[in-house]
Amino acid sequence: MKIYALMENTPYEPQFAAEHGLSLYLETDRHKILFDTGASGAFADNAERLGVDLSQVELAILSHDHYDHGGGIARFLEENDHAPIYLSSHAFGRRFDAVGKYIGIDPKLRESGRLRFVEDVLELDDQLSLYSCNHQAKKYPLDSAGLTEERDGEQKPDQFLHEQYLMVREKGKKVLISGCSHKGILNIMDWLEPDVLIGGFHFMKQEVTPQGNPVLDQAAHVLRAHKTAYYTCHCTGQEPFQYLKERMGDQLQYLASGQVIEV
Repeated sequence: MKIYALMENTPYEPQFAAEHGLSLYLETDRHKILFDTGASGAFADNAERLGVDLSQVELAILSHDHYDHGGGIARFLEENDHAPIYLSSHAFGRRFDAVGKYIGIDPKLRESGRLRFVEDVLELDDQLSLYSCNHQAKKYPLDSAGLTEERDGEQKPDQFLHEQYLMVREKGKKVLISGCSHKGILNIMDWLEPDVLIGGFHFMKQEVTPQGNPVLDQAAHVLRAHKTAYYTCHCTGQEPFQYLKERMGDQLQYLASGQVIEV
């Protein structure tokens, strides 16, 4: 399976656009999939630079309804006239960042006839599955990192019920794609146990001090215990990534905008 990073915070090479966002294009032996669309339409420009024809995408998936993952949906609908977009049934909530700025996706997208709303689990076929894990017990506490959602007329800590993960099974290997791992990367690993995990860990607000960082220390310890290859990006943060990398070695790699990997 090939994974093309169509958008990420950092460019792999200077010719690729980068922004705070994530978009991945996946080619399996049977499917062509778009996973998230970044914060704008720039992911499509990078796709063209990489020789990816978005008009040939069979299905698209939105990991969760934050603007930096769904901001380019309108551009995708222009580039592709048929692929359904799978998103959580909890999408289109009112989402805010730590300072109260709205960070949800455009409500006008509801008018598209291409949206397919997913409950807790959806088996697309014997190769592709979507999981929200909303009913799974959390072994590790959920940290909303200051992100909120509107519930009962008030802004309350986001429960991230709108987040889902894509599992791809190919050639005896389980590859899990996660957007931001808001429910906790350690919980996600505990629930789904993939052979390969690709996505953000949402550690960008974790400060690394001369004394270290206990949250990242625990993450490195737990992640290393799994027999999993990790490719992280976007919301993990550069400094936390380097800290984890020092403790996890080759088990952890970075995936930048314009980069192509094969797993």
